[in-house]
Amino acid sequence: EGGSLWDSGEWWMLLSAQSMAVGTVMVRWVTKYCDPVMATGWHMVLGSLPLIALSAAQEGPDLTARLSGLTGLDAAILLYISVLGSAASYGVFFYNASRGNLTALSSLTFLTPMFAALGGYFVLGETLTPLQLTGAGITLGAVTLLNSKSSQASNEEE
Repeated sequence: EGGSLWDSGEWWMLLSAQSMAVGTVMVRWVTKYCDPVMATGWHMVLGSLPLIALSAAQEGPDLTARLSGLTGLDAAILLYISVLGSAASYGVFFYNASRGNLTALSSLTFLTPMFAALGGYFVLGETLTPLQLTGAGITLGAVTLLNSKSSQASNEEE
């Protein structure tokens, strides 16, 4: 194999998780100065600029040919993913992070792989092993316990 670390999907996922953690913690400070949804929008716009430059550099002259090959449906799907899958969902997440319990809210991100596995099972016909189902059960139990403790603590504070 011997590929570069930058070619590793696991490395990019680790960087993504680290970025999300930093953003979640920083949102309390950022919302002192601006609306959390506005901050999320600018975060996505500014964060996309290096990605666009990197994509253009890697694709080279093939970029315009590839873009011209997109259909209207392709563009609609990309728009849907961009607006609802990213901007709206992250806007809601960071809005809630600026006001709620960060530990309880962040624990919900552990459910993302479970939803992906369930989607793969129901939509793509993938199989789930007993070990994967056990891991999902443990994750569900941990998130439930964490959020029940968090809601008890917030009820005691009121």
